[in-house]
Amino acid sequence: MVQFPKEESASGEFKRQEDVFRDWISKDDSTPFPVVANRYHLYVSLACPWASRTLIARKLLGLEEVIGMTVVDPVRDERGWAFRDPDLSFEQGANLTASFASTDPINGFHFLAEAYELTDPNFNGRVTVPVLWDKGTRRIVNNCEDDICRMFNDAFRGLAKNQKVDLFPKDIVAEQEKLSDFVYDKVNNGVYKAGFTIRQRVYERASRQLFDALDELEARLAKSRYLFGNRIVETDWRLFCTLIRFDIVYYIHFKCSLRRIIDYHHLQGYLTDLYQHDGIAGTVNFDHIKRHYYMTHEEINPSRIVPIGPILDLTAEHDRARLDAP
Repeated sequence: MVQFPKEESASGEFKRQEDVFRDWISKDDSTPFPVVANRYHLYVSLACPWASRTLIARKLLGLEEVIGMTVVDPVRDERGWAFRDPDLSFEQGANLTASFASTDPINGFHFLAEAYELTDPNFNGRVTVPVLWDKGTRRIVNNCEDDICRMFNDAFRGLAKNQKVDLFPKDIVAEQEKLSDFVYDKVNNGVYKAGFTIRQRVYERASRQLFDALDELEARLAKSRYLFGNRIVETDWRLFCTLIRFDIVYYIHFKCSLRRIIDYHHLQGYLTDLYQHDGIAGTVNFDHIKRHYYMTHEEINPSRIVPIGPILDLTAEHDRARLDAP
């Protein structure tokens, strides 16, 4: 993995790169990007928690036939996210030049960086997923998972199969935004703040903030089946995307090791409950998750050995339904 200096502060803290493409798809012709079926394409990594959230939104709303999707290879090297033949091992793929067979059916890209270069030839940051691509203008519309989930929920609602699903209910807008910001800063990004620092004191501070947040969420979920009562909103899925990776990656790889999620009674039950929600298990790929983190971050795991465990049982019974409001 190439470390980008601008993502590390002078004090050794991890500072995530800002998303650079923030155009909007509208249903009222107020932007150059109208809501049209099969015009837009989603590029994701099954390993990435940010990209996985857009994949979940697409699934829950029933937009699979409206918005196509391509999955990048889980192992990212100095050339970035690649479209590799899944039958090739990473050792083979690492030595291939740009002439290797592309698995991108839309543009024939070999690397996602090509999408960034087409959109902005002067882009010199880190190439990230997700990417929402416009096949009409051949450019990136948006690479911010928050925006993409919102557009799927709002702009594309008329084309969705499951129009009763609402990930951003209007009656809890302010409270949801506040909790989403908390989950992002302290948990989603919190594990990265602990995992990517090179300073002991910074690591310890980031880890304590992370577990303080998990303790707070554990207490909240002791009284409520989901974060907002008995309905599931986008904030639940942003928390889920970190929790599902925690015990197999963040606990070990990022040294977030005070406790595992399985050590939290309510968080573990909540995670199991969400995993068993219709269609969600199919969005989770533990092989991609583990190979990405352990094989990509060579500065953290120089041997690139991928752990065989832990064994997770997310099909077990849970008692979350008892917390449903009457």
